[in-house]
Amino acid sequence: MTQDDLDPLETQEWLDALESVLDNEGEDRAHYLMTRLGELASRSGTPLPYAITTPYRNTIPVTHEARMPGDLFMERRIRSLVRWNALAMVMRTNLQDPDLGGHISTFASSATLYDIGFNYFFKAATEEHGGDLVYFQGHASPGVYARAYMEGRISEEQLDNFRQEVSGEGLSSYPHPWLMPDFWQFPTVSMGLGPIQAIYQARFMKYLEHRGFIEPGKQKVWCFLGDGETDEPESLGAISLAGREKLDNLIFVVNCNLQRLDGPVRGNGKIIQELEGGFKGSGWNVIKVIWGRLWDPLLAKDDNGLLQQRMEEVVDGDYQNYKANSGAYVREHFFGTRPELQEMVADLTDAEIWKLNRGGHDPYKVYAAYHEAVNHTGQPSVILAKTIKGYGTGAGEAQNTAHNTKKVDVESLKKFRDRFNIPVNDEDLDKLPFYKPEEGSAEYKYLHSRREALGGYMPKRRKESFRVPVPPLETLKSILDGSGDREISTTMAFVRILSQLVKDKELGSRIVPIVPDEARTFGMEGMFRQLGIYSSVGQLYEPVDKNQVMFYREDKKGQILEEGITEAGAMSSWIAAGTAYSTHNQPMLPFYIFYSMFGFQRIGDLAWAAGDSRTKGFLIGGTAGRTTLNGEGLQHQDGHSHILASTVPNCRSYDPAYAYELAVIIQEGARRMMEEQENVFYYLTVMNESYKQPPMPAGEKIRECIMRGMYLLSESEKPADKHVQLMGSGTILREVREAARMLEERFGVTSDIWSVTSFNELRRDGLAVERLNRLRPGAEPKKTFVEELLDGRTGPVIAATDYMKLYADQIRQWVPATYKVLGTDGFGRSDSRRKLRHFFEVDRCWVAYTALAALVEQGRLEATVLTEAIQAFGIDPDKTIPTDC
Repeated sequence: MTQDDLDPLETQEWLDALESVLDNEGEDRAHYLMTRLGELASRSGTPLPYAITTPYRNTIPVTHEARMPGDLFMERRIRSLVRWNALAMVMRTNLQDPDLGGHISTFASSATLYDIGFNYFFKAATEEHGGDLVYFQGHASPGVYARAYMEGRISEEQLDNFRQEVSGEGLSSYPHPWLMPDFWQFPTVSMGLGPIQAIYQARFMKYLEHRGFIEPGKQKVWCFLGDGETDEPESLGAISLAGREKLDNLIFVVNCNLQRLDGPVRGNGKIIQELEGGFKGSGWNVIKVIWGRLWDPLLAKDDNGLLQQRMEEVVDGDYQNYKANSGAYVREHFFGTRPELQEMVADLTDAEIWKLNRGGHDPYKVYAAYHEAVNHTGQPSVILAKTIKGYGTGAGEAQNTAHNTKKVDVESLKKFRDRFNIPVNDEDLDKLPFYKPEEGSAEYKYLHSRREALGGYMPKRRKESFRVPVPPLETLKSILDGSGDREISTTMAFVRILSQLVKDKELGSRIVPIVPDEARTFGMEGMFRQLGIYSSVGQLYEPVDKNQVMFYREDKKGQILEEGITEAGAMSSWIAAGTAYSTHNQPMLPFYIFYSMFGFQRIGDLAWAAGDSRTKGFLIGGTAGRTTLNGEGLQHQDGHSHILASTVPNCRSYDPAYAYELAVIIQEGARRMMEEQENVFYYLTVMNESYKQPPMPAGEKIRECIMRGMYLLSESEKPADKHVQLMGSGTILREVREAARMLEERFGVTSDIWSVTSFNELRRDGLAVERLNRLRPGAEPKKTFVEELLDGRTGPVIAATDYMKLYADQIRQWVPATYKVLGTDGFGRSDSRRKLRHFFEVDRCWVAYTALAALVEQGRLEATVLTEAIQAFGIDPDKTIPTDC
């Protein structure tokens, strides 16, 4: 009864009526009646009370809880041993080297959440079931290792080498498929990336189901995250997609221990209520697991609602404080605010009050929530489980410093040992022995029987899948032969290549084109009708462009993923597709095309995660180059994506100038990934500048040289004494070719012209050869690829690209001559391509002038030629370099 209730009797009549409907006609009827009442209120203009959250208590009432079928005693025993081994592993590691670190508190708070999943819900891959996909919270990795040790999947030696991987016997700090390719499926510790990838993984699972690649409705995607992690934009940024797509194969488990690294998540509020509102508003099934079963008797006695009212008014900062103190403190500060609440716990001791448990530590409550989530249809589910950070660790429990706890004092160890009944004597405590049940023991049998019932052990990763043949390069003959007199861009050439590949009977259906609302920009709208745009519901409307040849066609079996304006979402789809060979035993080849400026720069962390995940596929940076996308200006013009791409070790990046180069790279890259199953992915830049595409030059090694990063495009038949080597890539290669013509016609300087498809690959080769030579003293040094190609060539070397000077400068140490680099350092600008290239000093005039200056520097030309060139090329020697350049 609330304070402002003007007619308590009438209120009670309404409540009794609702209770009668619930008892006699069920929840559906009650829901219908309340909906009709709401409609009536809206029609009459009566504002309804705002309530997107429910009371601060468990969503599932005691009477509706599914009963956990297992042996609670045995499960607690096993869970306690896992807790101990996780604690011991981190502490033993830090006794060896305090700088190695590790996390105790996260798993301590979430052990029950994982234990119930492992025992009853996480299904492994079998012949009948594709296996659930679990995104483990990164900081909880010690607990996952501890369980795997007890299962016999990880040795004691490996536990002792936690975070010590150089020797090859260690365990990675967090989930890293690159470092533990048989174990971890997903890298998750970069906070926020696990949740967004899990959402798009679940959506891609539906995509595979609708297209007939996997059986529908069997697999689940589980994502574990912390409440503090939800502050990352990526954590919640895509939850509306999950609700809109009705991804009932997706389950989020948010470990709400109320703390982030430095303090409370919402000290002045309630993070669980806040999250409930956000998820519910996005169409999720929200299941709150706040109170453990020891609270049930108290809640049952709460006839006047005062206990519920007290639960509502206490903020998270106080809830943290309660668990950092004692039962007496809770009695005074929580129950002591009202005489009725004091009376409610009068027969409880301080110890019993202290044991009033939170829902995330109660296996019965967690099981009921998981059971509800896996059986819920039509919506994704989120479980908001209230826990205690550092649960059971003694001095660090519920403290602001809990996250950084790496060791526990002996007294706390004793309390931990006693609290969880760990069979370790006092004299052995400081040795922190690992404990594994003996083979044949009751614990051993139970532990293994639970996983046998679910199909096997987890986590476990499939390293390889079956090979998919890639059509030979000759299939792309129309591209290799050039465009004749017609001018096309490399972006259009890419679309033609892709259109040809999707027709292949082996590979075609496995290609996944992905665009973030830019298909028309890249000339891909022709694929709308050909392939269809994936939609989980098909197309429920008549498209406005239905009378056009290239109308917008959505289809349940559509092949294109048109993601809307979300680079992070599109990248997450690309990762899901590029790892499907592992997660679903279905090799897929994703092509994600985007504005290159909005690729690595915007989603760099996801690109790194893609490398860790061993993702395979193509990233296509469209409208690339600082001066090629001429009208868009500073925010859009890319002069550094290749430098960013070089930071991901297993990314192979190329900047092709011609369509045939692009065709060679795509065909060979696809072959290496799909047939050879190399753990690499490719980043290719394509341009929107149209020009005549020449045919591929003849020669046995041309394909190899394109892939290795550089080849001779043309050479002077009669090299003059005044001779230079000119390098270029992308659209600037055409400026280089024009510069060669100008040099010969005006100054009698001849040139060899090199197309550099990848300075990054040349650097990779150079470093490898340099290291090889260093380790083989006395042996004849091997030459780098750059040295091989330039051996015997005369004259200085000038390189020009549409990227920062650093891009071409990275091969300087292997160029056996004077080396000059031109590039587009600084912010972009809007203007014509001609003016921009002259402004950034990468056009034909600047290439030619730099070549002349290098020859003057070598004494092969008189300095007076530079004065002549300045006038001829319209160069302003007094030009002030902008501060951003």
